[in-house]
Amino acid sequence: MEILKYPDRTQWKELCKRATMDVTTLFDTVRSVLDDVKANGDAAIRKYEKLFDKVDLDEIRVSETEMKEAESLIPDDLKDAIRVAKGNIERFHASQRFEGKKVETSPGVICWQKAVPIDKVGLYIPGGTAPLFSTVLMLAVPARIAGCQEIVLCTPPTDNGKIHPAILYAASVAGVDCICKVGGSQAIAAMAYGTETVPKVYKIFGPGNQYVTAAKQWVSLKDVAIDMPAGPSEVEVIADASAHPDFIAADFLSQAEHGKDSQAMMITTDLSIVEPLVDAIQKQLEKLPRKSITEQALSHSRIIVLKDKQEIIDFTNLYAPEHLIIQTADYAAIAGQIRNAGSVFMGEYTPESAGDYASGTNHTLPTNGYAHAYSGVNLDSFIKKMTFQEINANGIRSLGKTICVMAENECLEAHRNAVIVRLKTIEQDETI
Repeated sequence: MEILKYPDRTQWKELCKRATMDVTTLFDTVRSVLDDVKANGDAAIRKYEKLFDKVDLDEIRVSETEMKEAESLIPDDLKDAIRVAKGNIERFHASQRFEGKKVETSPGVICWQKAVPIDKVGLYIPGGTAPLFSTVLMLAVPARIAGCQEIVLCTPPTDNGKIHPAILYAASVAGVDCICKVGGSQAIAAMAYGTETVPKVYKIFGPGNQYVTAAKQWVSLKDVAIDMPAGPSEVEVIADASAHPDFIAADFLSQAEHGKDSQAMMITTDLSIVEPLVDAIQKQLEKLPRKSITEQALSHSRIIVLKDKQEIIDFTNLYAPEHLIIQTADYAAIAGQIRNAGSVFMGEYTPESAGDYASGTNHTLPTNGYAHAYSGVNLDSFIKKMTFQEINANGIRSLGKTICVMAENECLEAHRNAVIVRLKTIEQDETI
C-alpha cells in the first residue's frame, strides 16, 4: 500500500489510474466464442461450459425442481435478510418512477414524454469466489418495477452443474422469469443472440471478469445495449481527525476484498490519522478469510495526504470513484461539492456495505472513472422514453413558417413541403 504526502497536482492524473487492463485486447479472443454461440446455440454453450466451467450440462435452464430444492437449502435468517433487502431496494427504486407532463410549446403544439419498459432484459451474475445473490436483487427488482416483460438471468454453474441456492432464491423473490446455467462470454453471446434455450434480450446488465466485460462491449457495438462499461470495484474514503480508524480500515478492506484488481484510496488533510489507519488495516487484514486476495488489492491501493479541503474535493472529482465514503465532521458540506462519484456514503455510521446489500440504493455503479459521465443502475436503466407530439390546425399555422424557413435553409425541400401541403389544405378549407 502506497502512502503519499502532499503530491503536486501534476501527479494527480497518474495517481488516479486503476489497475485495469484494456479489454479491447481481448476482442479477438471473445469473438470466436460469440460467433460460435451465434451460429450453434445450445451446442456451443455446452461445449464452452465443459471447457471453461468444467461441467457437462444436461439442461441449461434451471428447473422448477431445482428452484424448490434451493429454497429448502436456504437458512431462515438469510431468507429474511434477502426479503428485507428486496423491500428496501423496491421502495427506493419505485420512488424513481417517471411522470411525463404535457407541455404546450407553442399555441396548438403539445409535446410530452412517456416512459416505456424495455421488453426483454438480461442479467449476468458472476460465479467465481463469491455467490453475488445481492446483485440479483439490484438488477431484477428495478427491472420488475419498470415493467420489463421478460427477465433472463445467466450465471455460471458449479462443477456439480448447480447454481448456488442463494442466487436461485433471490431470483425467485425478485421475479426473474428464466434462469440459465451459463457463464463467461458464452452467456453474453447467448443473451445477445438467443439460442434454443436462452431468450434473446435487448439490454444486458451485470458485472463480470475481463472476458465478460470484453464480450459486453463487443456485442454492444451493433447487437444489444449494455448497462455501462465495467471494471474492478473501487472505493475512496475521505477522512479527517474526527474519523474512527477502525471504521476507515473496515471500509478500506471491504472493497479491497472484492478482487485482486480492486482499489481502495484514503484521502485526508490530517497526517495524524495515517499511522493509526495503517495499524488498523493490518490488524483487520489478518482476520480476513480472503486475506490473500485483499493483500493483492492493497498493493495498488493508496493513502494520500493533501494540503487542504479544496484539494480533496478537486482530487475526488478527478478520480470519480465508484464508491465514495465521507467520514469527516463536515461530511454534508463536502458531499455537496462532489460532482463525480457513483454512490456517496455520508457519516461514520454509513458503511459502503450498506449500499452493497440492503439500504435500498443500487450497487451496480460506474468504475474506472466512468462516473464522470455515467450513472449507476437505476429505474431509468430499464426503461426508454418515447416522445409524442400533437399539433392542431392553429398550431401548424403558427409554427409552419419557422419549420419552412429552417427546412429551406438545410436544403431539404420535402421537409418544407410536408408543412406547405398542410397549410394549403387549411387555407382551402377555410375558403369553402
